[in-house]
Amino acid sequence: MSGLPATFETAAASDTAAWHAASVPEVAQAVGAALDTGLSSAEAARRLAIAGPNALPAARSRSPLRILASQFANLMVLVLIAAALLAGFIGEAKDTIAIVAILVLNAGLGFAQEYRAERAVAALRAMAAPQARVRRDGSWSVQDAMTLVPGDVVRLESGDVVPADLRLMEVAQLRIAESALTGESVAVEKGIAAVAESAPLGDRAGSAFKGTIVANGRGTGLVVATGSHTELGRIATLLEELEPVITPLQRRLARFTERLALAVVGICALIFVVGLLRGEAPGIMLLTAVSLAVAAIPEALPAVVTVALALGARRAAARQALIRNLPAVETLGSVTYICTDKTGTLTENRMRLMALRVVGALDQDRAGELASVPATMLDALAVSNDVDPDANGVMRGDPTEVALVEAAAAAGSVRADVAARMPRVGELPFQSERGCMTTLHATEGKVVAFTKGAPERVLAACTEGAEGAAAAAAALARSGMRVLALAVREWPALPAPLDPATVESGLRLLGLVGLQDPPRASAAAAVAECRKAGIRVVMITGDHPETAAAIAETLGIVDGVHARVAPEDKLRIVEALQAKGEFVAMTGDGVNDAPALKRADIGIAMGRGGTDVAREASDLILLDDHFATIVGAVREGRRIYDNIRKFVRYALTCNSAEIWALFLAPLVGLPIPLLPIHILWVNLVTDGLPGIALTVEPGERALMDRPPRPPSESIFARGLWQHATWVGLLMGCATLATQAFAYAQGWHWQSMTFTVLAFLQLGHLVAIRSEREPFWVGFFDNPALLSAVALTVVLQLCVLYVPALQGVFGTEALSGVELAWCALFSSVGFVAVEAEKFLIRRGLLVREAAPRSA
Repeated sequence: MSGLPATFETAAASDTAAWHAASVPEVAQAVGAALDTGLSSAEAARRLAIAGPNALPAARSRSPLRILASQFANLMVLVLIAAALLAGFIGEAKDTIAIVAILVLNAGLGFAQEYRAERAVAALRAMAAPQARVRRDGSWSVQDAMTLVPGDVVRLESGDVVPADLRLMEVAQLRIAESALTGESVAVEKGIAAVAESAPLGDRAGSAFKGTIVANGRGTGLVVATGSHTELGRIATLLEELEPVITPLQRRLARFTERLALAVVGICALIFVVGLLRGEAPGIMLLTAVSLAVAAIPEALPAVVTVALALGARRAAARQALIRNLPAVETLGSVTYICTDKTGTLTENRMRLMALRVVGALDQDRAGELASVPATMLDALAVSNDVDPDANGVMRGDPTEVALVEAAAAAGSVRADVAARMPRVGELPFQSERGCMTTLHATEGKVVAFTKGAPERVLAACTEGAEGAAAAAAALARSGMRVLALAVREWPALPAPLDPATVESGLRLLGLVGLQDPPRASAAAAVAECRKAGIRVVMITGDHPETAAAIAETLGIVDGVHARVAPEDKLRIVEALQAKGEFVAMTGDGVNDAPALKRADIGIAMGRGGTDVAREASDLILLDDHFATIVGAVREGRRIYDNIRKFVRYALTCNSAEIWALFLAPLVGLPIPLLPIHILWVNLVTDGLPGIALTVEPGERALMDRPPRPPSESIFARGLWQHATWVGLLMGCATLATQAFAYAQGWHWQSMTFTVLAFLQLGHLVAIRSEREPFWVGFFDNPALLSAVALTVVLQLCVLYVPALQGVFGTEALSGVELAWCALFSSVGFVAVEAEKFLIRRGLLVREAAPRSA
């Protein structure tokens, strides 16, 4: 064939040769194979030096040091480091120590979660067969599979992992399980004939692929590709070429941080210049500028986000969803598409008898009435197969035949019992040319022959009972089932000659069986829940179109099916959706899913039935393999984003109050109201402790009744920035009013100002737990937050009244009257926010969304 390489050297480097479309002699000539003797040891060594070892590409892993360094590659963190250095430079060592402590905590949490990531290609390498039976120097021997080269002759037996890509040259009932590579749920029957060059991977019957498993029979093949040039190797290469996906939360926080950093630099520079022009001392103005910088930056934000994600990951794990990549928790809340594999994800990845039609009632399904099926039919299901139990009693063999044996056992016809009553005395093995198999059994002084196979072949050999069977078989096939016909013929003795022409003729039809890998029981409800939440579910599978369509119709996703899809196609579908602005989750369990899992915004792998490759390429692993678990994970992701957004609302409002107070005080003739240590205390304690408690706030009641957040939505959308502006200004003015009032009275004005600012923020926190409901709705639903508020109040009082802390914070003990006035001034923010929510509930105030590009 002209499309094949001309020499071994070009064949060894080929990724595109159509080996499946060429005859065995043509392939042997192209790879320089010696079919009778195999390669010589010297020639194999020479080829190994050229082609390289039969191994997959090495993974590009991140060292622990690199993972740790990445925790600081964040603009917010860099700004905090700069603030710590500046605080240390001007002599505020306490500020420096506090900022560094929070940075170390944040980095430690992130490092612990990401340390075991980036191992997808390593898992792919582990799938390679360690040994192979190869013909070298005229004899068979067991060799390290790493040493295989194009041109080697390899023998396969049941249970083997295929060690390289092979062009098959001899087969005997060979069937190979390729679901991990193609998504095909049924073991594929293999032959030696060439197929069309355009045939998809799952239809290349004359080929065997590295990493797949021999389910039945035996065969011999020529090695045509090794290492990275195999189909499995191409997937490994795809994984290496993919860059990490930036999550929605990372994008939103990056935009938020960039804008905040620019605003901080601008405001600090403005205040510093204005102060100098007014004749203020440079040192005082530098201190003011540093105070503003500390006030503007929500120091607790990185820690709060990390803790929120870690706690969310823990909650998800309790619901059988294991998070491997922390930001993926929040990403689930943004997902607009779930691209799901069929086999093992929406289905059970196990063939089952779904329909049974017996002669005389071919229009009636008897699958649910197996006990009433004629005994001869049950006997055929039980023993006309090559299934055997393993040491644990589990039936092993072709998945289709295992399903028939299990169905018979459910009706009381146990294979071992039937085989003892009807021992096998002869057989005609399955051959693709005949499309059927026959087993012969001795019973009651006669021989019974059971024939099982493709309906069109078996019906053609029947002389009794076949009326209407062809139409019934076609109807079952249209419903997406694999259909087999079973027939019987009795002989007075073992027929001679024992050949198909004699044995497989004059048959009496027993009936038809329809088999299918059925949907999981919970899948339909989970798909409906996704639709309700505005998430579109799309099936992407390598299986047959009819089978995929039948499953999709059952689940209600018939408008979103892509069948006979190659790994590269899955990847392209994900990328095409992402190019349209969609956030895509990809679920899967096989090697063929790994590139799309890694490229998707969130990859979701199966924990029980999935491969190591899929699990290592994913962000989330379903420990119970239930598609329905995804719904719970999506709900958790939405709740987490809502809570992070509540913290941003809380921190931005409170920090803007601090900025307003520090900015306006000099302009109205008041001294600087707060010291840098006061600002840092408020940001880390008053913001931090309650902020972390916000991360466990229960979800809103209509969490799954709303569509996903628009991918381009800013974190400031839906009124957040307006709220932060006006409530922050109000709280800043209340702080300055406290300062002016206390200063005029000759009271401890700085301690009072410090205390009012802290208590204003706590009142604001209680009010923003819900964007609409009054504070008393669900007031006790988050005991962690109430405890954090109480603890913060106690800590603030300790700062005021414990002598040792007074020296650190420059505070003084307040009298009862002073403390009462603090309580009055600090209630302003709480009352204002509750009034805002009242207007929203009455429809008198409509929030506007932030600009889409914000």
